[in-house]
Amino acid sequence: MAGTIEVLVPGGQANPGPPLGPELGPTPVDVQAVVSEINERTAAFDGTEVPVTVEYDDDGSFSIEVGVPPTAALIKDELGFETGSGQPESEFVADASVDQIKKIAEQKLPDLLAYDLKGAAKEVVGTCTSLGVTIEGENPREFKRKIDDGEYDDVFAEEAAA
Repeated sequence: MAGTIEVLVPGGQANPGPPLGPELGPTPVDVQAVVSEINERTAAFDGTEVPVTVEYDDDGSFSIEVGVPPTAALIKDELGFETGSGQPESEFVADASVDQIKKIAEQKLPDLLAYDLKGAAKEVVGTCTSLGVTIEGENPREFKRKIDDGEYDDVFAEEAAA
């Protein structure tokens, strides 16, 4: 590969302007083709900052690798708040449902050290703890204890591979 460019772009909303345009301009790639492919592959993250790596060759060919946004960004986007609590132990900024935790865990699973969806959910719950987000009205630490005790095994069971 002739070069690599790493940028953060809003999911499904990349454009030929900064940060992509100035980086891709001097390269032999078709900037609009890169932008289109990035938007197609990041559409599911609608507006959330997504890490993208573009590798290009001297002949104008390119490949794109799309990362997964940080867990905190996924939580904020899913629950619709801008910043976490300054005092996450006592002041809560949002309340997540079990289904929302599962959705975020499924999105992050390929990017986490967890072996399964239950482990990924526990990592998401840990991030909720530091952001000041309750789950089903409960302190996230209490919710994590319930996951450990098996109360949500049916929710976080892996779906059979198709």
